[in-house]
Amino acid sequence: MRTYSVNARARRPLIDFMTGALQRAGCKIIHSSQPDRAPFIVAFETATGERMGIIAYAFLATRTLTKNRPPDECSFQIKYGSKDTYAEENSHELWQDPLGMFTTLLVGIDPERGYCISADPVIHSPTKFFIRLEFKDEHIALSADRGWYAWQRVKRATPLDAPRVETLVGCNKEHFLDLVRFERAARGLDPGNRLILAEGHVYSLPTSKVPRGTDGSPSLHLAESHPLVSQFALSSEEILDLIAGARRLKMAVRGWVAEEHLRSTLLKVPGITHCERLDEEGGPDLKISFCDGPLLTVECKNVARESDRHGLPKIDFQRTRAAKGNPCSRYYAPTDFDIVAACLHGVTSDWSFRYALPGRLPPHKSCVGRIASNLRVDKTWAADPIEMVRLIYAARGVSV
Repeated sequence: MRTYSVNARARRPLIDFMTGALQRAGCKIIHSSQPDRAPFIVAFETATGERMGIIAYAFLATRTLTKNRPPDECSFQIKYGSKDTYAEENSHELWQDPLGMFTTLLVGIDPERGYCISADPVIHSPTKFFIRLEFKDEHIALSADRGWYAWQRVKRATPLDAPRVETLVGCNKEHFLDLVRFERAARGLDPGNRLILAEGHVYSLPTSKVPRGTDGSPSLHLAESHPLVSQFALSSEEILDLIAGARRLKMAVRGWVAEEHLRSTLLKVPGITHCERLDEEGGPDLKISFCDGPLLTVECKNVARESDRHGLPKIDFQRTRAAKGNPCSRYYAPTDFDIVAACLHGVTSDWSFRYALPGRLPPHKSCVGRIASNLRVDKTWAADPIEMVRLIYAARGVSV
């Protein structure tokens, strides 16, 4: 993550706004970075025990009268340092946590009037510095009066393949925690779906108001406060029942759950220095590195509920469909990923894994250069993923 030196005195009110808003929502601040380096990092624990973190590219929202600009316009300028600093290179990535533990914010804050305006950090990355993001007095008024307001803004001078509009969200200090939750859920959404989620989120804003039980302790209603509960207009129980009752949906969710357990498992393996989930159609599921060595890709598959007649777990190892005119494309090639991870939950009821190299798996009988679609997890599969990693590195001449 690239950081920037900033004026601590000028930026401290922005950090105070965020940490103060979180504390008012019942949060305990675990860590807050110094105001002389940006972006600002805040880690906190909510009143219900959930640990969260933010990476905030925060700027002062002001009213600056500008020639040939509307008089009812406010804005915040996205900039760190002086223009001379970036005379030759002025492209800045807004960092995203590949592990999803920290939520990135791109916000303009007015500490005195007690509001902030949040833009989508994904579509603004990379960004140039010394650009201004404008909004109207009416947007501020609606955000302050309602506590939460979303609208769309036309972007000027955008590339042909980029969205021409963006969705902004404004909130008052009371709902800053709601904003953090919203941005976590909205990451990667297009402007239209971001607006739909934001408009639905206005009906489920109790996350900043800590519900209390009869004994005065915080009640655990985190699931009901999730933005997707409002967007789907179903309770959390109804959403879970829907998943449980739809076979194909449940299978898809099981696949994602296995990937998340695999990520969590690999992060605990000594020597794993990088592990992130991937979300590419038809691509590998994870990317890992051992001792900061070259990145390797991992494909995760659930085993079937029933073992074969020898008691070995089975894997249906093929894609959902084949490309038109190429039936063999349904089957994986050994070069599609570096490691295969078999999740044994289907037969063991625990989230454990076995690992294999795709090049050592049985070949497909009729599709040359493809892996067989029916695999067995036998003794050739390793319980230690590092065993596979070392074999790959050794074959590539990599020393770690």
